[in-house]
Amino acid sequence: MDIDRPEAAANGQPSTSGKQDAKTSADYYFDSYSHFGIHEEMLKDTVRTRSYMNSILHNSHMFKGKIVLDIGCGTSILSLFAAKAGAAHVYGIECSGIADQAKVIVEENGYSDKVTIIQGKVEEVELPVKEVDIIISEWMGYFLLYESMLDTVIYARDKWLKPDGIVLPDRCTLSMTAIEDGQYRADKIDFWDNVYGFNMRVIKELAMTEPLVDTVEPQQVCADNCVLQTFDIHKMKKDDATFSAPFKIKCTRNEYVHALVGFFDVYFNACHKPISFSTGPTARNTHWKQTVFYLEDTLTVCEGEVITGTLSCKPNVKNPRDLDITLEYNFEGKHCEAHRTQEYRMR
Repeated sequence: MDIDRPEAAANGQPSTSGKQDAKTSADYYFDSYSHFGIHEEMLKDTVRTRSYMNSILHNSHMFKGKIVLDIGCGTSILSLFAAKAGAAHVYGIECSGIADQAKVIVEENGYSDKVTIIQGKVEEVELPVKEVDIIISEWMGYFLLYESMLDTVIYARDKWLKPDGIVLPDRCTLSMTAIEDGQYRADKIDFWDNVYGFNMRVIKELAMTEPLVDTVEPQQVCADNCVLQTFDIHKMKKDDATFSAPFKIKCTRNEYVHALVGFFDVYFNACHKPISFSTGPTARNTHWKQTVFYLEDTLTVCEGEVITGTLSCKPNVKNPRDLDITLEYNFEGKHCEAHRTQEYRMR
């Protein structure tokens, strides 16, 4: 998707008057993507956009003469890449109002005979073809799965993709590491302990339950990466996005651990020469940044010691684009010990 995931997309609530009453959280999700500024941010994320561009244009032999489906096409940038690579025809589906501008962009760039923009929800539209050869989509959200369109990609794959068809990207991994983040934790979390002399810890409790999406500096990382889950987009089922994964994170130096950090890697393995990019803290920055889970305990760790536990993730019952995350962690080190389970919600 050529879109960001602003908080308004998840936090917006229906009006109590007029036609707004009929709107669902999904409607607000798509409405938030109608503004061009969101697409500008996505297009300027060169790690993201150039990875898609290279996976398509450097593999024109895969696209030449093929029928391509672009899910959540936004401004139509991926559709245009596919058409430029020689696709016989590209169908771009976009639910938000930016579809109107996408149609103009396609026409003004001379691809009206090769690209068709269809406005609507993937689950509700019909294509003028029975099958497609390739599905492309930028469906990933924060922490990979928050407000993602993975379920929509799976739906489209099962409905339209040929048995020998290709999905790009075709593999993603979700990983975790540990960081020192004492100063920021003090500013964002411990701040509520004493606000101009008043106890506001009740808000601190709320702040601890919401993971922070922000850029982590490489020097904050004090542990190895641990892969939590691997997603094979060509084979996985919708229910595979609900998971419980054990982790074992090895500390790489003596440090104080304040948080665990989640990030994801994306792979285009079907390409002649595989292409990938990472949203990890030691990679080039992307708009997805990283997802920080602050711990109740500050862990005094020594080099070589390990933090173990289990992370469980599932869509929220009321709003499936939100995530309910349970983090159980255990640490027994030279200087401290901690065993705790914390609940988080990305919304």
